[in-house]
Amino acid sequence: MSRFKFSSPQMVGALAAAAVFVGTGVIAPTASADSNPSGCPQGYFCAYSKSDQKGSLLLKVDGKWSGSIKQVGSVFNNGVQYPGADHAYVTYAPGSGSNMTRCLHFNPGPGHKANISGSTLKSVTWGGECP
Repeated sequence: MSRFKFSSPQMVGALAAAAVFVGTGVIAPTASADSNPSGCPQGYFCAYSKSDQKGSLLLKVDGKWSGSIKQVGSVFNNGVQYPGADHAYVTYAPGSGSNMTRCLHFNPGPGHKANISGSTLKSVTWGGECP
């Protein structure tokens, strides 16, 4: 049977540091939520006339939507976490281009908002994780 001696100052210091490290735990930082943009409470998808959720609120929906809104500057998914239905799939036509679909994660987290300056918003549907 072997015996360990922890008498060296370096070993005692290393063990003390390890105890502090384990005691405090290492937790990955959580995503911080953006504050609700003007007129867009939590649970809604919103579109604005200018970039960065500025200008006029053009659309506020909490369900599926289709239509045609011209000159959209930005979009924001302020939905809540709900497995299978918390990501907004946005179909829009930039400028005079053809339709594009973009998936927006719910707030908080990366990818919950986008600037789509000068686009025509065509539809919003809710679904699961972005591909």
